[in-house]
Amino acid sequence: MNIFVAKLNFSTSSEELQALFEQFGTVESAKVIMDHQSGKSKGFGFVEMSSDAEAQAAIDALDQTEFMERTIVVKEAKPKDDYQKSDRKPYGGGGNRGGGGFNRGGGSGYGNNNRGGSGGGKSFGGGNSRGGGYGNNSYGNKSSKYGEDEY
Repeated sequence: MNIFVAKLNFSTSSEELQALFEQFGTVESAKVIMDHQSGKSKGFGFVEMSSDAEAQAAIDALDQTEFMERTIVVKEAKPKDDYQKSDRKPYGGGGNRGGGGFNRGGGSGYGNNNRGGSGGGKSFGGGNSRGGGYGNNSYGNKSSKYGEDEY
């Protein structure tokens, strides 16, 4: 069984992770995931154990316990195949053109044109702000005589 381990101390090595799980059985592999650019730990890893029973015992015993001064999360890892792209929302959490940038505000992808949605913007709700507000083409409070937003 493959086990996902989160909230690891950033100084945790793959060897230390393996040693933690070996007390519950045979560990086939243990790997702390590293950032390719910085070479630093991302704070999570995976452990492969040969027996499902041993893996479940490790999960039950180690989940929400302290390891190297951090409370870790330990659970069964789900294969990538279980998570399909069709399950994703196309513009959630920043969406198309939202999510920061110079003087653009945050935004979370609400609104039918997905151009920022709720949150920030240079002048939030007034003038030519490109963030903020809910609804179609949310660029601010300018409205035409026909009730559609202008930009």
